[in-house]
Formats: sequence, C-alpha cells, structure tokens
Amino acid sequence: MKIISVVGARPNFMKIAPFCKAINKFNQLHSNDKIEHILVHTGQHYDLSMSEAFFQELGIPDPNINLEIGSGSHAEQVGNTMIAFEKVLLNQKPDWVVVVGDVNATLSCSITAKKLNIKVCHIEAGLRSGDMTMPEEINRLVTDRLSDLLFTPDKLSSEILRKEGVSENKIKFVGNIMIDTLEANREKAKEMLLVDIIKSNLAKGTSFQDALIQDKNYALLTLHRPSNVDSRDVFEPLVNFLLEEVTKDYITIWPIHPRSRKQLYTFCLWDKVNANNKLILLEPIGYQEMLRLNMGASIMITDSGGLQEECCVLGTPCLTLRWNTERPITLRENGGVNVLVGTELSHIREEYYHTLASDRISHRPELWDGKTAMRCVMSLVNYHK
Repeated sequence: MKIISVVGARPNFMKIAPFCKAINKFNQLHSNDKIEHILVHTGQHYDLSMSEAFFQELGIPDPNINLEIGSGSHAEQVGNTMIAFEKVLLNQKPDWVVVVGDVNATLSCSITAKKLNIKVCHIEAGLRSGDMTMPEEINRLVTDRLSDLLFTPDKLSSEILRKEGVSENKIKFVGNIMIDTLEANREKAKEMLLVDIIKSNLAKGTSFQDALIQDKNYALLTLHRPSNVDSRDVFEPLVNFLLEEVTKDYITIWPIHPRSRKQLYTFCLWDKVNANNKLILLEPIGYQEMLRLNMGASIMITDSGGLQEECCVLGTPCLTLRWNTERPITLRENGGVNVLVGTELSHIREEYYHTLASDRISHRPELWDGKTAMRCVMSLVNYHK
C-alpha cells in the first residue's frame, strides 16, 4: 500500500506527527507488508523557519516533497496547490491520499486526488462550526463530502456526518490525534522552565522585567483570526480589556501572531501594549513551549481551535473569543472547560470573572488516549469498500 499524506500549515504538523510514527511502528511489526509512505508539504505556512522547527521538535521526517506554494489569497493557494499536487499524484500513483485538519492544503489535495480517482482519507472529520464565513468551514465540508474514509475525533462529529447523509461504513470514530501529540510531548514540556521560554522568545522591540513567573499565576493569550484582529472596532476593545482588567489579576503572556502584531501597529496600539509591564509579548513559539505555558496557565484566552482541545485534557479554563466552535465536545455544557465568549465585552467580562472563581477540572473525552494514530493506520490497512 502506498499512502501520500499532506501537511500545509502549522496546525497540520501536530496531527501528522503521530500518524508518521504509527506508520513506522506498523512497518516494524509487518516487515513483509510494509506501507510505503510519502509525506508532502505544500509549503503553505507563513514562516518557513518556524515550519522546519516544528518538524524537528515533533520528530516529523523531512517531507519527501515540498510544493513551496507560499502565501497568497485563498484562491491562489488552492489553485497553485492543485496544479502542483496533480503532478505528484500522476508520478507517484498512491492508493490513498491522507489529509488532516481544515487548511487550504486539505481542500486542494482532496479535490485533486478525487479527480484522479484516488481514495481520500480525512483525519479530523465531522467538525462543524456552522459558520460559512470561515474559510475553514468550507474546507471541512468539501473534504468530508469527497472522502472515502472519515476519521472522527469524537462521537458528536460522527453524528454530524450521519445527519449529513454520510454512509456508516465511511465513518470511523478513532479519537483525537492531537492528543497523541500532547501525550508524546507532555514530559518534555514539563521539564521546561517558564523563565527560559520567555527569555528565549521575547518579541522584538519589547523588554522583560524579571517578574516572578510561576505556575497558576499567569494568563495565556493567543489571538490571530481576521474576524478578531482586522477590525479596529473589535480588536481595540479586546486589547483594552486585556490591559485594563486581565493584567490587573495576572501577568499575561501573549505569543503574538504576525497578523496581530501588524494590526497593533496599524491601529497605533503597539506602544500602549508594550508599555504594560505585566504583559509579556513573545514571538511565535514551538509546540512544546506552548504546551508548557498551557500546563501552567490559570486561564487561556484564545481564538484557536486546537488549544480548546488541549485545555480540556490539561484542565486549563478556556475562554474562546468566537461565537461558534467546530469543537463542541470541549464546551462546558458537554463536560469540557471551554466557553464561547464572542467579542461582546460584557459577556467576556462576565465569563472571565466566573471562570476565575471556578475549579480547574480536566476532561478527557472518549478515545482521547494518545493512541488515535495507530487506530487510523489500522483502519486504512483493513479498509474494505
């Protein structure tokens, strides 16, 4: 069996790492029936050096093929990826194309494979936000519609696919492959010193006073979605809440996305943010470093998808700056630690203070056990149409 798996951007890396390792383990145990695995990197990620660092940190083998698509509009990335990936498929002729997550590479490569009558498997299928203004939602819907095998992270996702009319034999509940990566890196992350992470990743143009940084005495922030940072009417009130209220309670650590940094300058907020000595700005950081910060944070404020899941397992209370989530299994009403607060300040404030008064409780949904990747591999090996 020949499998081509595809990564395109940073969110994919944490999902493909355990899949690559599971294939290697399978090949060690089945020397007479090995899987030929080709890893394709579309090169969609905004920072090549950060991309390479993640590959090294997570133990992902160097890509066999790098399409070097680079940045661009959604249409440019999708179109350029399809053109380049078609040549790869015609040359390699795989049995399966495995795509992960919901980035543009996921959509592009699934469409290209199906047009060549190559079977497609989608890891992390069935996630839905219901928000068609999110490009990721379109990527998820199209990829799931085309896929021959849909690996779901939870039973809610499986049920969504059933309601959409997906055949039962295509749906495989395997658990959350992101948690495989979390469990594989937990011990290394635990050994990291908070002050070392801060000093080695301090954002350019900022300074760090040697304040006392200890577990459970800081808040952690990530913010990058265009809906949150591209409009001054949305972004500035969020920044003000951070500076005027959150930093009064906690030292706040903010690994800042290039898009957010750019908008701080655009809206003349950078100096105001940088002047707050209880706010620590970091450059984009590695997976293990972010995991370590999450493990010790009193509260997470984010608009990320994957961090909602990690907070559940780690027990970090999570406020998600969105009005919807494609990961409802993480929400408090479903036993998780996550609450959607949107961008309405009164709601954010109410949930923030409610969360500070709540206990820290870990929640591990079914099959979030660190063994998902091997279930994926065995389902592919044992596939019968």
